[in-house]
Amino acid sequence: MVVGIKDTVKLIGISVISCCAVLVCAMFLNYYFDVLQIEDLICSEQAHVFYHAQVLVVRVVCAVSGGCLLVTSVVMLFFYIKHYIDSHKKELGILKALGYSNMRIACNFWVFGMSVFAGATVGFLGAFLLMPEFYRYQNEDNILPETVISFHPSLVLYLVVLPTAGFALLAVVYAALKLKKPVLLLLRDSLQSGVKVRKQKNAKERDCLFIDELRRDTLRTRKTLVFFIVFASFCFSSMTQMSASMNELASEMMGMMMLLMGIILACTTLFLAITTVIRGNTKTIAMMRVFGYSQKECCRALLGGYRPASYIGFAVGTIYQYGLLRIMVDIVFKDMEGVPAYEFDFPAMFFSLGLFLVVYEFVMFYYSGKIKKVSVKEVMLE
Repeated sequence: MVVGIKDTVKLIGISVISCCAVLVCAMFLNYYFDVLQIEDLICSEQAHVFYHAQVLVVRVVCAVSGGCLLVTSVVMLFFYIKHYIDSHKKELGILKALGYSNMRIACNFWVFGMSVFAGATVGFLGAFLLMPEFYRYQNEDNILPETVISFHPSLVLYLVVLPTAGFALLAVVYAALKLKKPVLLLLRDSLQSGVKVRKQKNAKERDCLFIDELRRDTLRTRKTLVFFIVFASFCFSSMTQMSASMNELASEMMGMMMLLMGIILACTTLFLAITTVIRGNTKTIAMMRVFGYSQKECCRALLGGYRPASYIGFAVGTIYQYGLLRIMVDIVFKDMEGVPAYEFDFPAMFFSLGLFLVVYEFVMFYYSGKIKKVSVKEVMLE
């Protein structure tokens, strides 16, 4: 079969995102179902206000974090399927030439949903490991009657079974659409697109123009990877800055959890994007090295164009985390006493920006070494 279980190992990015989404949603939704059971025991007006605020927090957190990570997982799934089809054109073309229909071939892409199952299962189990500490914090104020952890089987259905089935079905449908190509087009070997360069009087100007156009061409042909770079920077920026505020607004556990999730999501997505860029441009790198371009020039042509996108993602993440926390403080908990005022944390922002620059530039430096190790001989023998 063209698609096997081992191919889903490459979908580690979807598994990580699914794990983070289910971890957060399972913890908050389980608390939501448990706190609903004590609504009739609430007597004071202040407790009612606190109860409704807690319910609203659960809805906001699940909608924002779950929705954002869901969209990202779908985009990543589409990217993986398109990348798989593009890299296995000949095998798929042969199957179509032998009489296999698009849907019959596409049905085998259901295994891509197993990445969601693995991530969702780990996230669900991880949520129950963290719940005792989470419930302990929720019960600290003694405003509401003590909430006891209960197991709700419906959450397994909503957070594990249905997402797995939904992504498996989505993979089949999307693969069927992408396979609607003529057999000859699939069998034809497509070389990496070149970049036309206008004639220049000066050789140095001609080299600079080539590198600039190659950088723009890389961005145009790999728009999905630009999204991943922006998302990685967004996660790092929003989660690291938000974690600094959680010590006052929530708990140290929530702050640490957000920090770890932000770093894991950012590193996983950034790794996926840059690795794909290098693997998809090995022929281009080899040809540039044959014609005498330095390692620095190869990095500038292939990776330099993503740097502005990373800064945009960091800025969006900063705005997002500030807006979300302002909504929590000014709207959700506006009637609660003792809620600390929240203002934009400039020291946390500068610290996060400095750390981001160090991490991002280190990753770029590391992968510049990968570019240097691309074997021209191996590429030419493919």
